[in-house]
Order: sequence, then C-alpha cells, then structure tokens
Amino acid sequence: MKIQLPGDVTYIIHCLQAAGHEAYAVGGCVRDSLLSRTPDDWDITTSARPEETKALFGRTVDTGIQHGTVTVMLHKKGYEVTTYRVDGEYEDGRHPNEVTFTSNLIEDLKRRDFTINAMAYNEEEGLVDAFGGREDLEKGIIRCVGDADERFTEDALRIMRAVRFSAQLGFAIEEKTKAAICGHAENLRKVSAERIQVELTKLLASPHPEFLKYAWETGITAIILPEFNRMMETSQQNPHHSWNVGEHTLRAMRAVRADKVLRLTMLLHDCGKPECAFTDEDGVDHFHGHAAAGSRMARGILKRLRYDNDTIDKVTELVYWHDCEILPEIRAVRRAASKVGTALFPLLLEVKRADLAAQSDYQRAEKAEWLDRLDSLYEQIQEEGDCLTLKDLAVTGRDLMAAGMKPGPQLGRTLTALLEFVLEDPGKNTKEYLLANLPKET
Repeated sequence: MKIQLPGDVTYIIHCLQAAGHEAYAVGGCVRDSLLSRTPDDWDITTSARPEETKALFGRTVDTGIQHGTVTVMLHKKGYEVTTYRVDGEYEDGRHPNEVTFTSNLIEDLKRRDFTINAMAYNEEEGLVDAFGGREDLEKGIIRCVGDADERFTEDALRIMRAVRFSAQLGFAIEEKTKAAICGHAENLRKVSAERIQVELTKLLASPHPEFLKYAWETGITAIILPEFNRMMETSQQNPHHSWNVGEHTLRAMRAVRADKVLRLTMLLHDCGKPECAFTDEDGVDHFHGHAAAGSRMARGILKRLRYDNDTIDKVTELVYWHDCEILPEIRAVRRAASKVGTALFPLLLEVKRADLAAQSDYQRAEKAEWLDRLDSLYEQIQEEGDCLTLKDLAVTGRDLMAAGMKPGPQLGRTLTALLEFVLEDPGKNTKEYLLANLPKET
C-alpha cells in the first residue's frame, strides 16, 4: 500500500527519523488518501518530544504544546506535529485532565475516535492499521476504536463527529457504536455550542445532509436541536406533501446545493410549522403564518448555536420569504427581488426549487413551470440592468435637496416612491423624468 505524501510532509518525517525518532502521517490525511481524496491537512505523529521537534526546524509555533502539538511552518504552510501520547481521565467529557507522552505508536492510535482515523503511514513501514480501519473504509462503516462507551465518555463531541463522518462519507454507523451514541447523547450538554455548531455545519454541508436523521434516531437532536424533533412529530396531511415536516426537511436539504446558508435555510424553513399547525374539518393540515414564525424561531436557534450575524440574517430572511407567492410576470419579479434584496433573491429561487423537490407530485409540473418562469424573468431583469434598489436609482437624496426638498424623513419616503415608479417601468429611471415627477408631500 503506497500513499503519495506531499514533499513537505516527507521532509518533516525524514528530519525526525534522521534524528532517531519515529514519525508518520496520521489520521484524516491517511483516511482520505486511501479513499483517493485530496486531504485538506496533513498531520504528523512522532515519538519525539515537543522540544525535540522544535530543535529540528527553523520555524515552529506552540499550537498546543501542553498536549504535545507543535506546528512546523514550511513554505508558508503549517503542519501539526504531535508527540505520541496517552490521555488521562476525561472528567469534563471533553478534555483529558492530563496527557502522558509515550514512545509507543499503537498506544497513541488507541486513544483516537474511529478506526478510519486511527491509521498511520510512512514510506519505510507503509500503512500501520492496528484496528481495522482500512477494512472499515472498504465496508463503509464508522466504528469506534476499542470500546465505544469509553470513547464517547472521554469526549462527547465524538458523538457528533460520528454522524458527521457518516454524512461526509456516506457510511453507516456500526451497531455497537450507534448504541453507545444513544446511551451517551445526553453528554453533549457538556460540549460548547460553538463546537456543536462546527460539527452540525460540516454535516449539513456534506453530500448527505439527510443523515441528520441518524442524529434524530440516536437522541442527538433532542439535545442540540429539539425543534427538529417536533418537526419529525408533525404530520402534513395535505395534497402538497407526502411526508411529515421533518422528513420533508431532510429531503429539501438534500435537494439544495451544499452551501452553508442554503442548507441551514432548508433545515429551518419549516421549523415554524409545528407551532402553526391546525387540521380543518376535512382532515387537511394547514400551517398559516409558518414562514414568519419560522423566521423568528430560526433566529433564536442560530443564535443559540453561535452562528455569525451575517449567516443568521441571511437564513432568517430566506426562511421568512420562502413561501411567498410571486406572480410569473416581470413587474412582480422586479418587486419581489427589490423586497428580498438582490443578494438573496437568487438564493430564494434555489430555496423554492428545493422545497418543491421535497413535496408530493401534486401539481408538480405546474409548480416547476412557474419556477422556471421566475428564473427566466429574473435572468432577463439582470441582463437588462433594471433598477431594483435605491442605490441604482437615477436620483439621490442630494439631487432631491438640490431640487428644493428639505432634509428629513420625507426625503427617504420620496426616494422609495420613485423606486416604485421605476419597478413598475424601468424606462422611468432617468434623472430628468424622476425630478419632473416628484410625488407631492403628504
């Protein structure tokens, strides 16, 4: 088994070996190489102590030296080099109380989370695979190294990582590992929201965001996203739907491209439905007002998970508008794009298409034709350069003041009124026309 190591990685390993130490590429980079993927990062494990590693290289950074990690800088890129170690007790469910360095590679690999991440490689010895990681890769299995209960007791974040790797690789979670997740999911309460968010985002941006269902089945979402559990419990007895709200959501996430904002939007676009659900006398479920309710809920959820403000603002806006009706005619599309914003409107069309993909076949052809028409009209608007925002209006507040208007709220109201003229007829977006047709003050 031969893995092509990058030149810098080979250089670091050879330098450590020449000084009498063992050294290997380890973890995710080995896993990805065996899967014929290009690793994002290359990590190195070694028998050398941190101070010995630092002495061998001209530029290093003490990334996590208390845990044995030194970053070696080569050609403006960093490579983490970590001493073989054995972890002590994990009293907080996240970090070991102490770390003991060891000279035994297998002891170091034994402490890692999953078999597919517990392999090491160098050119001299080839692949070191003491726990069946290569076989699990071939079988498509996520399995803990050793005792699954111990691995999840040590570090509760591994519970999220199991589902995340499953979604990224399209692998099944081995039964004992899955059972241990169920038994330890409650420990996720010990993990910071920021770390939960990182794993959730990676899961959602994966090729299989619908594997969030694993998180529901194992009790993870009950801890980190209880709103999704309510969605899974909310039926949609309605001609437009074939699945409950949660199942619809899983399919909608799969139907949209792997963009963080879009996947989060599809995760939360119907989160307001459980709150707004009612069943009429004919047994048909309705969810009036769910978009506005969902937008408010999405803001709270995303804040709780410590997402950045830009992501929160974009997702909540898209959730708010996702169910809006837009007539398939050019003036209506101009107005909708102006309201939603030119940055978000193309994303809204993607959201609507993903939403449709996860619905029933009822009126599917008509809905798809409608969406195609909206796409075509918006493309025409873009090509013709129609004014959609105050920024693109042919007059400014300064122009209005030069025409005799006093500063104040009326100035803004007038600009908005002029934009309405232009949205109706883009040909009116000239300075001459707009100044000659200023609305009267009220």
